[in-house]
Amino acid sequence: LIIASLTISAILVFFIVPLTIVFFIYLTNFLLLIYQRNNELKADPLSDVWNSVRKTIASFWDIYARIWHGYELHGVKNLPEGPGILVYYHGAIPIDYLYFLSRLFLWKKRLCLSVADHFVFRLPGLRLLLGVTGVIPGTREECLVALKNGYLVSISPGGVREALFSDESYQLMWGNRKGFAQVALEAKVPIIPMYTQNVREGYRMFKERRFFRQLYESTRLPFTPPYGGLPVKFRTYIGKPIPYDPNITAEELVEKVCKGKFLFSFQTKTAVQALISKHQTIPGNIWKALLERFDKRRK
Repeated sequence: LIIASLTISAILVFFIVPLTIVFFIYLTNFLLLIYQRNNELKADPLSDVWNSVRKTIASFWDIYARIWHGYELHGVKNLPEGPGILVYYHGAIPIDYLYFLSRLFLWKKRLCLSVADHFVFRLPGLRLLLGVTGVIPGTREECLVALKNGYLVSISPGGVREALFSDESYQLMWGNRKGFAQVALEAKVPIIPMYTQNVREGYRMFKERRFFRQLYESTRLPFTPPYGGLPVKFRTYIGKPIPYDPNITAEELVEKVCKGKFLFSFQTKTAVQALISKHQTIPGNIWKALLERFDKRRK
């Protein structure tokens, strides 16, 4: 009984916060359905008709972000007034990205469309929430239409693979993905790098095992559950935009984004390394990330 009790307690400690986040996400979709039915709404989920309920959703997640992670957002001034592509590092749970979307909407009344992995659209019971919050499959055509309509579009080139198999070393796992760069060149829009400090200390994955890697590569489904949910300090940094340059190739544009992966797009390795040293402990340290909640000098 003692062993069973300790095992159950350990499971609850490791998984209760991730499960709570899932619960709140489904609760949000349920409340949206009630709102839609009561108001007999049939409008496009991206239309302004939904702005009042978007504000309510954003306010809830922003309060959660402030309380649980002392969330801060820096560099909003670097976002263009018009369209652009945001490129960000994907944590084990992209809760930091949800915080960013919420605060952006509250501060700027601006909706950023989010490119998600195909498996997200196979999750039951989330269709309305995905539509209202601007989650899209991210085909080239859809991204180009969104950018033409003036939206910001965000993407994590590492996606689920980066979420599952990156770790506290904050290694980018983009492979040869450069579609986002090609879209940026076709749409003639800037790319804006974004990164959240300590995101891997808040939520982690179990160490990579060959079986789970092979399972993911063959099914493209995330079977490995995240754990954690520690109230570490989260700071999201939006870097300076990399402007459209008709003379640059997609490969060169990807390289520029990789060099500026943690904050601004610097051209020298020395500048980037200095930036990493300033904003992120490598490898990540959970205790340091927790103590940063009390570091008033970083405000």
